[in-house]
Amino acid sequence: MDINFSAQDLEFRDEVRAFFASEYDAKVAESLSSGQGEDYKEAIVAWQKKLHAKGWIAPGWPKEYGGTGWSVTQKFIYETERGAAGIPDVVPFGLKMVAPVIYTFGSEEQKAKFLPRILSSEDWWCQGYSEPGAGSDLAALNTTAEYAGDNYIVNGRKIWTTFAQFADWIFCLVRTSKDVRKQQGISFLLIDMNTPGVSVKPIPTIDGKHSLNEVLFEDALVPRENLIGEQDKGWTYAKALLAHERTGMAEVADSKRMLANLKQRAAAEVNGGQPMIADPVFQMRLSDIEMQLMALEYTELRVFASMAAGGMPGPESSLLKIKGTEISQSIHELQLQLAAYYGGALQGDLSNQQLGHEFAAEARKSYMYGRAASIYGGSNEVQRNVIAKAVLGL
Repeated sequence: MDINFSAQDLEFRDEVRAFFASEYDAKVAESLSSGQGEDYKEAIVAWQKKLHAKGWIAPGWPKEYGGTGWSVTQKFIYETERGAAGIPDVVPFGLKMVAPVIYTFGSEEQKAKFLPRILSSEDWWCQGYSEPGAGSDLAALNTTAEYAGDNYIVNGRKIWTTFAQFADWIFCLVRTSKDVRKQQGISFLLIDMNTPGVSVKPIPTIDGKHSLNEVLFEDALVPRENLIGEQDKGWTYAKALLAHERTGMAEVADSKRMLANLKQRAAAEVNGGQPMIADPVFQMRLSDIEMQLMALEYTELRVFASMAAGGMPGPESSLLKIKGTEISQSIHELQLQLAAYYGGALQGDLSNQQLGHEFAAEARKSYMYGRAASIYGGSNEVQRNVIAKAVLGL
């Protein structure tokens, strides 16, 4: 694999850097840093509209549907520069999850209706997969959709639904047949969140933020035209979506940014008369994470190159998900260790620089929320089973 950038690649990198420097202003950065509230939604939509106006909102989409047509190298450069600039990724549920399902399996009418509004961020989407008792074993879901006339009547509930409080639409896995193998009786529905019978209950998380929710369906009528593909074939579409989701969960660019921040903090933090960056044990832990991250980056590039050649993400997406989330958690752990006992404080002013731990609150919150990374998107234990079955034939 040639890792050298061409002159055109370097020119593109300069264009990306210049765009980020001019368009990602302090006001947007401040709003996005909160990660919650209506201000957050307004800020992320405003930023995504800037990307859309530039034509950069959907690097992974086919060009005929509004994608960029970028090469693997250009996508890599864009992601690297985004991470280095500390810019959060786009909200994935519309652009990276349901959109590939719609343009791959949806009807022409569905493509025309939904894809332009996803591109322009006019519609905010959330994901209706997990249920109480059906998380890692997703095929055990119990939310039902009974066909009646031109509608489905949906009853049940979904849980851990990120940003459902903001969403205009939810894509859902629902059970449409019961007397079959459980994976064969599932359908993929698109549901308007303003439908009577749909309600949202907040689930505050341990980091003090509100991003997760429970979504309830009580005799909600969903038009037949909102069914993706064929009835009872939703498991096929769901697996394709999960493969795309898990491929993106390696989050190499964001981990590189976190690691760079960690190095800066370790250079400023003094322990026993010397900076922590010089401590042999800390160096060993840091170097181990850095080597794993570098190996993951090249693995991700190989997967992307295969996808660019026409392949679909397979068990490799599970590998990327496992290692990416483990590396992210390792960085969170090391950051919390660097903050030491200040990282355990739950209240009070932690911004006093005399303490030398102005990042302690961030370290604690990111560590706490980051423990879920090896669970959401399909637990890492299940991903190992996927790899064992698909690669090792076990």
